[in-house]
Amino acid sequence: MSRQQQEQSQGVVLTGYHSNAEPIPTGRPRAPSYPSVHDHQSSSLPSRTGCYNIQQSDRHGFTGAAKMQSADRPLFTNPISATLPRAQLSSSPKSGSSPRHSPRHSPKSRSRPLPQRCISQDSLDELQMDDYWKEVENITSSGGGQVHEEEQHKVSEEGEHEEAWLKEAGLSQLVTGSLAVDQEQEEDSAVFLSTLTRTQAAAVERRIKTLQTQRRRNRQHLPDVRDIFRPPEKEDEKPNKIKPGSENGRKDTSPAAETETELNVEVAFSEQALSYRDHHLMLKVPSSSNSPDDKLPNFRLLRDKTGQTRVGDLSPLDMKKVRRLVLVEMTALFDTAGIDVKAHKAVRVKAKESGLFGVPLPMLLEYDQRRIPGTKVPFILQKLICHIEEEGLDTEGLLRIPGAATRVKSLCQELESSFYDGMFPWQQLKQHDAASLLKLFIRELPHPLLTVEYLNAFIAVNKLPTKKQQLQALNLLVLLLPEASRDTLKALVEFFQRVIDHQAKNKMTLNNVSVVMAPNLFMFKGFRSKVTEQQEFSMATSTANIVRLLIRYQNLLWTIPKFIVNQVRQHNMESQRKQNKERAVLKLLKKITMDKSSDNPLLEESSQGLIRVQAPQFSKISMALQLTEELQAVDVLTRFLSQDSSLKVKKEDLCLYEIGGNIKERCLDGETFMKDLFQLNPAAEWVIKSVQR
Repeated sequence: MSRQQQEQSQGVVLTGYHSNAEPIPTGRPRAPSYPSVHDHQSSSLPSRTGCYNIQQSDRHGFTGAAKMQSADRPLFTNPISATLPRAQLSSSPKSGSSPRHSPRHSPKSRSRPLPQRCISQDSLDELQMDDYWKEVENITSSGGGQVHEEEQHKVSEEGEHEEAWLKEAGLSQLVTGSLAVDQEQEEDSAVFLSTLTRTQAAAVERRIKTLQTQRRRNRQHLPDVRDIFRPPEKEDEKPNKIKPGSENGRKDTSPAAETETELNVEVAFSEQALSYRDHHLMLKVPSSSNSPDDKLPNFRLLRDKTGQTRVGDLSPLDMKKVRRLVLVEMTALFDTAGIDVKAHKAVRVKAKESGLFGVPLPMLLEYDQRRIPGTKVPFILQKLICHIEEEGLDTEGLLRIPGAATRVKSLCQELESSFYDGMFPWQQLKQHDAASLLKLFIRELPHPLLTVEYLNAFIAVNKLPTKKQQLQALNLLVLLLPEASRDTLKALVEFFQRVIDHQAKNKMTLNNVSVVMAPNLFMFKGFRSKVTEQQEFSMATSTANIVRLLIRYQNLLWTIPKFIVNQVRQHNMESQRKQNKERAVLKLLKKITMDKSSDNPLLEESSQGLIRVQAPQFSKISMALQLTEELQAVDVLTRFLSQDSSLKVKKEDLCLYEIGGNIKERCLDGETFMKDLFQLNPAAEWVIKSVQR
């Protein structure tokens, strides 16, 4: 056999920085300006250049150890190289060693488990995963990932998971069997259940039945599930009710739409998944595999004339309803795909109450908010990101090449003592050391950034049959995260994208960043003692793929789907209807009084196609506008600013709010068409005020 034929049969792989990933376009090339705790002088650091080697791989895609060099030093620097003999160092898992056990932990050589190829492995090959295991080794050698005094989580007992799920969804009173249940809670549960789609209701019913079965074994009396859910035929009694995920939207969930890159957010994701599953079962069509890394679909949201709703646009009261609905919808989506996700039960762990590293995220934010109200991302993380960007994102191997372990440990201690005093010498902090400190901050959080409760769900996303369903599940999971974790994760993925934007010089592609950051996000304290080597190996590509999707589709993941917002509107309408029953007489008297009034400006303006925009914070407190097909929220702000020349406020700092009616409060997207929104919520008030993001 000729050499060319051997290469074709074995395959040739390029080791080092290079990846086939296409540059990801972004609409935000510049980093946002974070509030600085103190000023510092910036200095530029020289970047290093590397070279690449070509290696042969066998038919399974496995390669030998990568031989990467640099012009003046090894490309991958082991942080413990100064303390361990050269023979003990291992740069990456090889065919004769386990990826989990470095020489530091196991002196015996153990065979590497055969990989269980998952869908995401089509996008992240064995070569690229070398960086993952290098990062795991760096974490382990620096003291991370080891078992600590207390465990982070424990497995829920039988029935305990369902009980916790119902409690989180605000439905625990349905199965308490107590006669002392608050009437208001009963009404709230009834209203909530009335807003659910069929797949969402099935998810709730499944958990209640499971819990009932378990409790009946213990001979506890519980109400029958048939007494909780109304018969399906009663759902169509109210013709005017907003019906998110209704059957009239199923034409949008046809299998043909699955191959498109447009995301339908008007129909429940679980309903779309059900249509996709039923079609494939009927036609016996095999599930399509995921696209390779360089062909990730450019998904986009279908245009919504009533405007997109992003995280932070709704009032806290409505966000509570969003979270309950999202939990049920996420569970229904996994149920439709036949995936059983068991959440770990978080337990209390010992954590520092002051400092920077190892402090609970909410506590750290609370301390920072005393200095600057409204802070959403910890100062230390903001400062590290700013420093890396100011010193230049062109540093080769940024995020991948670790700083020296002893120096990073010393810098960590110095930051703890002098960060808030403004005495830390930022001008002396090297790029790789700053990146190592950033990763250390994430790893040292007492509870993982993605939370113990939802970590399994994030990993299970890879089991969903299509990229579209994976993206939908990630959207729901991001909305389920606590506010502090969600905002911090958003700042991180935005930073990662800006690193990727400079990949021509720093050699950090989407795959490179994802592979390196996955262990830092998913390996919390005590994690590695809980999984087998086979599980850890399988999780490597899965977690890297999740980070890849979080970065690639970040502009879509921090939005609230329209069907969820519609369910919130329906919930508010049903609650108001129940309240109005008790005040029917007062409402009738009020209506008579209003009818007798000959001059009601709001009624007259509505009848003439006008809306009254209020601006109580400014000198011009009111303005009437004619509703047209083209009038958008941004046009309202433009006219308001043009009519009040004394205002020294930028349009970007103002927002038009929809308040009342079937929503508590909602900050409007600039592209919202006012006439369409008015028809959806005619009882709303329209208010202009400053917005803090």
